[in-house]
Amino acid sequence: AVITGASRSLLQPTRISCKDVPAETLYDVLHDTHYRKKWDSNMIETYDIGRLTVNADVGYYSWKCPSPLKNRDFVTLRSWLPLGNDYMIINYSVKHPKYPPRKDFVRAVSLQTGYLIKANGAGACVLYYLTQVDPRGSLPKWVVNRVSQFVAPKAMKKIYKAGLKYPEWKRKHDPGYKPWVYPEQNTLPSVSLTELSVQHADSLENIDETGLSEDHLSTSDHEA
Repeated sequence: AVITGASRSLLQPTRISCKDVPAETLYDVLHDTHYRKKWDSNMIETYDIGRLTVNADVGYYSWKCPSPLKNRDFVTLRSWLPLGNDYMIINYSVKHPKYPPRKDFVRAVSLQTGYLIKANGAGACVLYYLTQVDPRGSLPKWVVNRVSQFVAPKAMKKIYKAGLKYPEWKRKHDPGYKPWVYPEQNTLPSVSLTELSVQHADSLENIDETGLSEDHLSTSDHEA
């Protein structure tokens, strides 16, 4: 991970080979917000806000940061596209008038985040992940190093393990419900592009966390 100039954004590219997980299964895992609660231990809350088109929506996600850092949250516009046997999901941060920054979170900014799932035979795939995020705040250097060395690679392994367990879980939890595949199932309220605007990082409050010591990082978060 690197910090880039004025934007202080974290740029994290990574990939993982997912044996015994078909591309379409991993695609379902990344879309299914109900299942995410089962595997994403860093998530505090996530929900869909509304839909723009059959393959684009707006959603909310809050992320538990290692103590003593403040927790972050995002409001993002997400779009997705099946590409034959491959799949793409991308998002970037937007402003929504009904979901302004909250006092209990630092509103972070996804400049651009994307997943590319490429089929690798009938029953396997390769997941590529690239994210450029401005976490806001003046972060100490050890946080950037920690993200680079631990957070993203561990997250990719969690997604892979979640893919292995998803088919069994989905059989017991509304197996036919996949609005990301069957748009007629989508009951979210419609959102107009006129309600949204791009979330620029420089319009958000800056939190100074440079004085936080790695020695005070909570053990449970470090091991998560």
